[in-house]
Amino acid sequence: MEKLSTEETKKQLLQAKHRMEAAQARDRKKERSARTRRLILEGAELERVVPEVREMTTEELRHFLLLHLQKHS
Repeated sequence: MEKLSTEETKKQLLQAKHRMEAAQARDRKKERSARTRRLILEGAELERVVPEVREMTTEELRHFLLLHLQKHS
């Protein structure tokens, strides 16, 4: 087996590090995409069940949800 030079070893380690970082970036992108899809589907379901939320601001929606959650707990 041929002994690798220090420069070749460093190059291989750097390539391995970049491959790992690229794989991690792909995983993060998949997770973000899955979260985005889930949020869209849940928001659509909320609008279907409570159509008036379409006209609410985010703050109004938060207040509406908290108020209704308190009533049912």
